[in-house]
Amino acid sequence: MSDDSQLIVPPSFIALYLAPHGTRPSAQREVIAARYEFCEDLATMLTEHAADIKSSLHVTDDDVLSRVYRGLCAPDSGVNLTEAQWVVNRLAELLGWPLPGDMTPG
Repeated sequence: MSDDSQLIVPPSFIALYLAPHGTRPSAQREVIAARYEFCEDLATMLTEHAADIKSSLHVTDDDVLSRVYRGLCAPDSGVNLTEAQWVVNRLAELLGWPLPGDMTPG
């Protein structure tokens, strides 16, 4: 990716690649930008699916987000656990739902 790229990766996503109290990401800019694009696209694609789940199953926003998170935690989902949490938070933002709490196991 060239330096003149117009893609702006939000700090919330860059933070996924920072060690606690660190200032240097653990991956190159191109890798982070590619992962961000993938995760943003995934969150966008999940909006209709999440809204359908909510209306068809008559469950709460949190229930839907929890279900989506569990699906994203599957080994073949294409995202790691921290990216899964970010995608769920972004999905909530896109739908205008309250942000969920930390869903990471443990």
